[in-house]
Amino acid sequence: MSGRLVLGGAPLGQPGDVGPRLREVMASADVLAVEDTRRLHRLASDLGVTFTGRIVTFHESVEKARLPGLLAALAEGATVLLLTDAGMPSVSDPGYTLVRAAIDAGVPVTSVPGPSAVTTALAVSGLPVDRFCFEGFLPRKGGERRSLLAGLADERRTMVFFESPHRLADSLADLAEAFGPGRAAAVCRELTKTYEEIRRGPLSELVEWAAAGVKGEITLVVAGAAAEPVDLDPAALAAAVADEEAAGATRKDAIRAVVVRTGLPKRTVYDAVLAAKAP
Repeated sequence: MSGRLVLGGAPLGQPGDVGPRLREVMASADVLAVEDTRRLHRLASDLGVTFTGRIVTFHESVEKARLPGLLAALAEGATVLLLTDAGMPSVSDPGYTLVRAAIDAGVPVTSVPGPSAVTTALAVSGLPVDRFCFEGFLPRKGGERRSLLAGLADERRTMVFFESPHRLADSLADLAEAFGPGRAAAVCRELTKTYEEIRRGPLSELVEWAAAGVKGEITLVVAGAAAEPVDLDPAALAAAVADEEAAGATRKDAIRAVVVRTGLPKRTVYDAVLAAKAP
């Protein structure tokens, strides 16, 4: 009988955030695949957990090499617990390759949910969170980063990024250039830890603050672009859809683009297109 792969949500900072289920799985798992063995031992000590399972490292440089052994253990019926340093595995952390391989092999994949820097930062940012997108780590190279941000300038959902403290000042400057210096944002540093700090304000102010240097783990939340002024005239809406189609979009995608850009109900835009086609 196949085993199961369990994705464990590790605390961002405070061990007390861990619930009883993760403690139980840590103690009972046959294999613990972990990003950092030292952090595992420290967490187990803080939680008072004694584990008897085999420990294997599972970080970026060995991720693919570890797959055959872990899949073999799962095929033999083992429970494999995957733990990264903080938050949920595979969310800008090791894990996706193992999850995908386990699913393809027909192995049950489940999770013991726990803290997430993405949703935690969103909740405390003070920015709209009804719709958001996660963009992971920004590119290290300035040119690639600026190109990516230029493509996100019109994104209307709140955006979440991870960033290195060493690149934060440069990234904030690039964000201000791409999105405008007045765009609201929040830098969440060392979430849930002793020196937690959340700086909120326009990008221009955050650029000045970060220029002196920042330490710790960073999650960056940036407000989405403001909606364009909406022209409710059906002829204008139909013309906007026609422009999208002329640029190569299908009718369905053209209508969706206008809906996203204006914030209007899909039915309103669709009816405008039908009205324009009517004799």
